[in-house]
Amino acid sequence: MLTDHWQQWPELAKIPRVTIQAKSHDGREATYDGVPLIELFKMAGVQFGEKLRGKALANYLVAEGADGYRAVFALPEIDSAFNDRVIIIADKRNGQPLAPNEAPWRLVVVGEKREARWVRQLTAIHIRQSQ
Repeated sequence: MLTDHWQQWPELAKIPRVTIQAKSHDGREATYDGVPLIELFKMAGVQFGEKLRGKALANYLVAEGADGYRAVFALPEIDSAFNDRVIIIADKRNGQPLAPNEAPWRLVVVGEKREARWVRQLTAIHIRQSQ
């Protein structure tokens, strides 16, 4: 069942959902449900895999939270052709909606040792071209 916040980003509702395991800030394993970030960008026409090359390798994305917090990712970091990292836009933790201080979405980056780029209360994601 999709909750009301999907109406803000209706394109997310079209992407197949995934469930991943990741270590939380407290070191405990948690289950997160959401959509793979790369799939959102594929829907928007961003090139990945063999087509991500040359100058495009220097492009990056900026994820922003409601409090102004930002995190940066190089495009190859989210591409499975370059690495095994999984990044999702989650709306559930351990089968429950995210807590109010994280909701409606949280960027979750599997495999990172710190949650520094796990943007809470995700409001925007922008792709920027390197100069």
